[in-house]
Amino acid sequence: MIKGTISKLGTKHEETVKYSLKLGEEVVELNELVGKELKLEFTQNIYCIDTGKKIKKSYGQGYSWESFVTLPECDTCIVKPELCHYSNGTCRDPEWGEKHCLQPHIIYLANSSQLKVGITRKVNVPHRWMDQGAVFALPILEVKDRRTSGLIEIEIAKKFGDKTNWRRMLKNDNDEIDLVAARETVFKEFDELINRHGAKKIDEEVLSFEYPAIKYPEKVTSLNLLKKPVIESTLLGIKGQYLIFDCGALNMRKHQGYEITLDF
Repeated sequence: MIKGTISKLGTKHEETVKYSLKLGEEVVELNELVGKELKLEFTQNIYCIDTGKKIKKSYGQGYSWESFVTLPECDTCIVKPELCHYSNGTCRDPEWGEKHCLQPHIIYLANSSQLKVGITRKVNVPHRWMDQGAVFALPILEVKDRRTSGLIEIEIAKKFGDKTNWRRMLKNDNDEIDLVAARETVFKEFDELINRHGAKKIDEEVLSFEYPAIKYPEKVTSLNLLKKPVIESTLLGIKGQYLIFDCGALNMRKHQGYEITLDF
């Protein structure tokens, strides 16, 4: 039995995406557990992933309320980067902002259920796409900072959308999309926007991702450890930040900070 708090799943881009989970002092290689019966039990303890403090309820995928309302990584502009207020002198932590937001960002097209546009820090490529469960992804533009990427993304999203249908993603139900053709459409229709923000066009090949799974569900049921503290079930697969069991899918990132025991 292994005991520890849940953290975001580690990913490595190989022929099949390789997943790992750090629990306590041990790192569990999850691909090896696909197809096996697991017992995952929530101990009823939750710890803030920032301070380690025991808390009754988590906010923003693993934080205490105090951390959630003070940390820069929990600010509104993280979800809506076009609202970045660093230049106004009101960043919650300017040093953090310089390391994370005032860095090169990539604007990309991806297919995790249907066509979408998204952004990520350049250093997060290709992990961002595996975290979203994308089956194909294509970087199309590079810009100087997060705010600029957000200003471009919000306009392109009016045509292509910027959301992932997580249920379709977990069913492995994806539209047939030509990402290269979609990129050319962006370059043509948003040329003025691209030039205005000084974005650099990227000419790269489409990346593809295969996920470890023996079966995808026909109907998706979301698991919540507060409602179902014990999961004793076969692990059918892993995609995005979800463990897919034959009884439902568990969003591991949503449950960061939850202390569990794991038997296999």
